Amino acid sequence: EKRACTEHQRDTAKAVGHRHNEGAERPKACDWPARATQAEDREAERAGSERFLRESNRRDLREERAGLGKTIQIIAFLVAVTGKGADCQDAQVNARDCRSNKGPVLIICPTSVIRNWENEFSEWSDFCIAVYHGPNRDLILDKLEARGVDVLITSFDTFRIHGKILSEVKWDIAVVDEAHRLKNETSQLYKACLEIKTRKRFGLTGTIMQNKILELFNLFEWVSPGSLGTREHFRDFYDEPLKHGQRLSAPERFVQIAEVRRQQLALTLQKYMLRRTKEETIGHLMLGKEDNVVFCAMSELQKRAYRRMLAQPEIQCLINKDLPCSCGSPLIQVECCHRTVANGIIWSYLHKDNPDGCDSCPFCIVLPCLLKLQQISNHLELIKPNPRDEVEKQKKDAEFASAVFGADIDLVGGNTQNESFMGLSDIEHCGKMRALEKLLASWISYGDKVLLFSYSVRMLDILEKFLIRKGYCFSRLDGSTPMSLRQSLVDDFNRSPSRQVFLISTKAGGLGLNLVSANRVVIFDPSWNPSQDLQAQDRSFRYGQKRHVVVFRLLAAGSLEELVYTRQVYKQQLSNVAVSGKMEKRYFEGVQDCKEFKGELFGICNLFRDLSDKLFTSEIIESYAKHRENNRDSYCIDNPVKHVKDHDIQELQNISSSTTKHTNDVLLSKTSAELSKVIEIDGGLNNLGKAFGCYAFSL
Repeated sequence: EKRACTEHQRDTAKAVGHRHNEGAERPKACDWPARATQAEDREAERAGSERFLRESNRRDLREERAGLGKTIQIIAFLVAVTGKGADCQDAQVNARDCRSNKGPVLIICPTSVIRNWENEFSEWSDFCIAVYHGPNRDLILDKLEARGVDVLITSFDTFRIHGKILSEVKWDIAVVDEAHRLKNETSQLYKACLEIKTRKRFGLTGTIMQNKILELFNLFEWVSPGSLGTREHFRDFYDEPLKHGQRLSAPERFVQIAEVRRQQLALTLQKYMLRRTKEETIGHLMLGKEDNVVFCAMSELQKRAYRRMLAQPEIQCLINKDLPCSCGSPLIQVECCHRTVANGIIWSYLHKDNPDGCDSCPFCIVLPCLLKLQQISNHLELIKPNPRDEVEKQKKDAEFASAVFGADIDLVGGNTQNESFMGLSDIEHCGKMRALEKLLASWISYGDKVLLFSYSVRMLDILEKFLIRKGYCFSRLDGSTPMSLRQSLVDDFNRSPSRQVFLISTKAGGLGLNLVSANRVVIFDPSWNPSQDLQAQDRSFRYGQKRHVVVFRLLAAGSLEELVYTRQVYKQQLSNVAVSGKMEKRYFEGVQDCKEFKGELFGICNLFRDLSDKLFTSEIIESYAKHRENNRDSYCIDNPVKHVKDHDIQELQNISSSTTKHTNDVLLSKTSAELSKVIEIDGGLNNLGKAFGCYAFSL
């Protein structure tokens, strides 16, 4: 998608000799102008390109938040090392260089930003660009083999499928945009990227670590094999000590070991990674971002439906899986008589062709059950059958909706989707909709513009009906929006003062869009994907934003979403410890991937806890405060790191070696930005007080 190039980007491009100015002598591609640019802020991006060029021989990963110009800096870097700017002299030598022994450049990126890469290359360089995507792949491949391509751009999905063909090419440089997609060493994409034959690999990402510390090893193993040792060494030396040292009640010696390893890892990563943040580069030009979490009280109808869902036989089977079997056998239930759930509506539908169950039973029903709990937390209409589904599935969903709604079925209009406009736009039985109504009314009255994100297309349909009912002028972008129309929707929203709300699918619109005219962002439903919520926020909070940005994440209080959020905080803390080398407060007892220390965060029983009458986050904060009061000395940041004895390390390794992965950790991988404020709807000033360095407010 072609986006308007800002003056900020144009100056950076000129710094490496891009756009041709007829009649004027221009610098060569590798000559950086000594004089200052017209605006102080433009130095940041140029400096980033210079540093990237200067240190590219030894650093392979670039972690940089969205909106700082990674695309233009990579183009500047490639122009500098090849000498191909956008002037006539460059054009004359371009054809000759294409036939030289130097290989082409490979760019792998998300499908949504292919057009953006193509347009930026065309705007600021004279490379021969080709896009290997869609029906013309064979023609592009012929051109590539004839040395008629300088830069080949392709998508992750295309490379995953056709990577074997492209891996036969000897590339000069390979660049992966959104390199965190290479976090899983078992994925087909990761294996395909390992086969790339190239002189140099570069990864670009705004969230280098999303879920687990071991992801760092996978990324660095791709860009610079062996830079972090072996996988076993990295796990034992960094991963396990850092996780166990972050536990709330960790012994002091474990905390000390973690501190030593934290410092060592930070120094090691600096050798191979360039990092830039908005605070370091353009923070002085922006008015800041405020990140709020809104705990929305579920309606009484939602609470009753949530409890009925927890009482379903599938969830009871999962909760009781480790109890002794009722048949008197010495085996636990999951290993004996309760591996299948024949009387469960969800289980029976999933196994309609295999009534004896599958190899994964009963854990195969974890994700479907979590999805149902999320739907109840967001809007009760989502539990009802989707008219787009096949008839058999609609029948099963209607049966399931009847079981969940129980005696309240008439209050929600039956077990089939309410097609009436007034019914879908009604906020009576949805806590989040009540909160959203208050927020929008306040913002619109002050002339604010709002980005409203949701992962569910059905939820977007409901939100659209709500916006129409309230009389708001809005735009909408989701996966069904043609690529050719997306940029025009963005431009229209940015230009038109009358456009008040932009309704966006998080998956379709979370990348590549520049929506700086909006200064309010609402994340209606939290994501299991660790980076998508952050990327959604950065559609507004990026270079060119002239106002203070306020982000509101809506969570259903007392639901699974609270556990999702606290895990996000946990993952963000691990990322800060491992990547940034920062010390973090120890809030949680749970340790990721450790069966012995599931704590309050991990394990199937925690996923399906009944929290409907509690504020789970408040319990964690109170537990942290109590533990800190009882252990003041261990929370002193200025405490020197004491000598760590060999037997202490051995004890930690013994615990680490006994850990096992559990199913829900695969399903629940996520991270989020740092908690900034805690807000409770309709509950007055809540009792959370200062938490995670934040405050509690009431709307």
